[in-house]
Amino acid sequence: MTAEIHLAGRPLRFDPRAIEKRVGLILLATDHSTEVDFTRLVASDRVGLFATRIVFANPTTAENLRAMQPRLESAAALLLPDDRLDVVCFSCTSASVVIGDAAVTAAIRKAKPGVPVVTPAAAAAAGLKALGTRRISILTPYTVAVSEPMAAYFEAGGFQIESVTCLGLDDDGEMARISRDSLIEAAVDATSASAEALFISCTALRSASVVSAIEARIGRPVVTSNQATAWACLNHCGAWTARPEAGRLMSVAMPIKG
Repeated sequence: MTAEIHLAGRPLRFDPRAIEKRVGLILLATDHSTEVDFTRLVASDRVGLFATRIVFANPTTAENLRAMQPRLESAAALLLPDDRLDVVCFSCTSASVVIGDAAVTAAIRKAKPGVPVVTPAAAAAAGLKALGTRRISILTPYTVAVSEPMAAYFEAGGFQIESVTCLGLDDDGEMARISRDSLIEAAVDATSASAEALFISCTALRSASVVSAIEARIGRPVVTSNQATAWACLNHCGAWTARPEAGRLMSVAMPIKG
């Protein structure tokens, strides 16, 4: 090489952060949908997404979901290890129910002390309450065995369950491939006439992209796992703005405690 390399002499200025707000995502190794939804709903010049993956093995059973609990701390530790995050989302609805919100939060905070932790189930419950709804229908892609604790979770949270419909799948890769048209029709069929809102569970589903279409068909609010976690993460970052095209929930601010 003939060119001489010179060290720049001008002093550099550094911003406090490379990006103002930081959202950590813990995704299943098999997840196809969360990053796509969060890129569309959360990421911006102000808000950055920082993702890692956690080992998960199909089929989707309570045993396999619960097996992720001891892996949460090490997964969280990989998210910008020396930097503070504004919020961490564990993107699995059924696992957050089976493991428990408190246990998920405790595991993540071992690696990220004091960080707000979002789970899809808790975010969905908060969203349904923010919308002023109590009587709900639930649609899941899971088997009956995995859907039962989901219904029990929302019932314990003070909701009146008008109906629960499941699609009987135990492979989250198949769940991710359900066509959007099929999701819309399944959602319409799953909504009880007496329900004030519909919750569509599972971060694998592409349901967040068709919320408005479903709401137009059923005439009631629809909350999905990825939509609800995106909404909660934006609120924890102080970056929420109304986005009615993403569903009624995205036009309602989330009350943040503490």
